Amino acid sequence: MPRIGSAWFAFVALLLAAPAASAAEPRLIDGGAGEVREVLDGRTLVLADGRVVRLAAIGAPSTPEGDTAFRFATPFADIAKGALSSLVLGRTVHLRVSSPAIDRYGRLVAQVFDQERWIQGELVRMGLARVESAAENRGMIVAMQEIEDAARVARLGIWADGRYGVRAAEDTDRFLNRFEIVEGKVLAAEQVGGRIYLNFGPDWRNDFTVSVAPTDVRTFVREGIDLLKMAGKRIRVRGWLRSYNGPVIDVTHPEQIQLLP
Repeated sequence: MPRIGSAWFAFVALLLAAPAASAAEPRLIDGGAGEVREVLDGRTLVLADGRVVRLAAIGAPSTPEGDTAFRFATPFADIAKGALSSLVLGRTVHLRVSSPAIDRYGRLVAQVFDQERWIQGELVRMGLARVESAAENRGMIVAMQEIEDAARVARLGIWADGRYGVRAAEDTDRFLNRFEIVEGKVLAAEQVGGRIYLNFGPDWRNDFTVSVAPTDVRTFVREGIDLLKMAGKRIRVRGWLRSYNGPVIDVTHPEQIQLLP
């Protein structure tokens, strides 16, 4: 691929400044640059100056010795690590960060670029990572989701494996205590004590639900999104699937929810 230098970064600047369709996407700021000395797994780098960089907003297949909070099934772990190594090892990368940029493990969490490519975008495009956004790292999520959608349709990488994929809302009780992407029609949306619930079945004690805490509801309101108007809409939601009066995903930021046709 030819180097495009300043033109690439001009494009990135425009992309970072553009608002998402459903939310005001936070802007990212310059996090510096450095040469990649080592690749630890499919989403973790070590720079020559000793900084450990975690690629923001993606989950990648990892080995049992990897990050247990995002432990996927392992068959693609070596492939993902190898792909990331081929993209960045020995190269200078440029970092774009949100605030706060340092996670609890002391790693710099960043969107990563070189002179040619957006690294997260490349891994997602190959089907070797999926979008796992967090409230503190929302930048460029919508663009990654569009890339992920194309990779999933083409059944690339992890999307050809039955252990991955989009779960139907009515099947979520089979996939508890893990990160999942869930799709279905919102039957009802209601607010109780400031918290909003999106119910996907008639029995809220057993059927799949999306839960949004009052403080997070305010984030949606600030960005002009009325969750109570979600009733009757088909949506795709991603996050940690747990059990509380049936399967539930706690939503903290708009990018966790995608409106579907």
